[in-house]
This record gives sequence, C-alpha cells and structure tokens, in this order.
Amino acid sequence: MSNVHVVNHPLVQHKLTLMRNKTASTNSFRRLLNELSMLMTYEVTRDMPMQPMTVETPLETMTGQVIDGKKLVFVSILRAGNGILDGMLSVVPGARVGHIGLYRDPKTLTAVEYYFKMPPEMHERDAIVVDPMLATGHSAIAAIDRLKECNPKSIKFVCLLTCPEGLAAMEKSHPDVPIYTAAIDRQLNEHGYILPGLGDAGDRIFGTQ
Repeated sequence: MSNVHVVNHPLVQHKLTLMRNKTASTNSFRRLLNELSMLMTYEVTRDMPMQPMTVETPLETMTGQVIDGKKLVFVSILRAGNGILDGMLSVVPGARVGHIGLYRDPKTLTAVEYYFKMPPEMHERDAIVVDPMLATGHSAIAAIDRLKECNPKSIKFVCLLTCPEGLAAMEKSHPDVPIYTAAIDRQLNEHGYILPGLGDAGDRIFGTQ
C-alpha cells in the first residue's frame, strides 16, 4: 500500500523492541513510548507547513523558516493515544490538541464513541490522529469518520504497531489517509490483539489491567 510508511530508523526499532518485552515496567514502557513518539514525529511532520520569520543573529538580520504549528492539530484517540501525544507535543509544542473518546465493545469489537472535542477552525488545520495500535481498525476508522465531519485540510494516522487486517480495513474505508507506523506485525488473534504485538498498550501505559 503506497500510503503506508514504516519508520525503520534504528532508534525507533530499538525502542519498540524494548517496549515489546513483557517484563518492561510501566515507567520504562511510558518513557520508551515518549521517546519513540518524538522520533516518529520527525517523519510524520516532514511536509509540515512553514512560515518566514525575521531574526537578528549576532551578526546581521535574516529571514528564516519556522513551523506553522498553529495550523497543526494532534488528535488523540483516548485513552492510549495520550501516550503518543506527550512525545509529539514535546517536539511541536505549538500544535493544538483534539480528543476522541472511543472504547471497543468486547463482543462485537466495534468502536463506541463517548467523547469528541476539537479545536476551532478545523478547516484550516492539518490533523494527525494518534493511537498506539491499529488492530481491527474499527477505532481508527470511527475516529477518522468523525474527524472528517470537521473538514480538516488533511489527515494522517500514526501508530506504533499494525497488522495486515488493520491496514486492509483502513485502505477500504479511508484510502486517502497516510499511515505511519513503526512495524507491521503478523496477524490478529481471536480477541482482536496484534501478534506478536506488545499487549494492551493502554494498560501498559497507565499500569492498569
């Protein structure tokens, strides 16, 4: 799929492998996720809009380029998306933030919305949707369905892990949305978890069961 971008940087893969380890503590998992998210931000924002800025160097006046961060919005799929959000905001602190609250129905595996809040003037903003896992794709698809009602200028999706099933579902529903991920794993199991995966990202971020 031409719109799927795997971030194969050695530092990204190193940190992801450490996160997969089931013995990694909550503190370690959260720290690694923060660092990995900052590294992935470099790739996903490669085409970020810029604006000129005049500055005084120690020698003369010049016009440089700075990020037009106010045109960017990170959209976190609650709750696990907040783990990626923190790292990205460290790199682009001027970005706005939106939240979409979804939970997965344990019987149907479909996404159910319980919260939605976006910054104003979304039609002027580039949106980057973040969620650690793209598994069945139900949550990502539901989030992007809802986000498109706000008519953002563009939408990208960022995750740590995905699988063929999740990518196929996204390709069918939102072929226009580029996907950035650190790895494409083998498959889903019967419970909708990615294999080999890293377990439930939300539980490992927040230390819950």
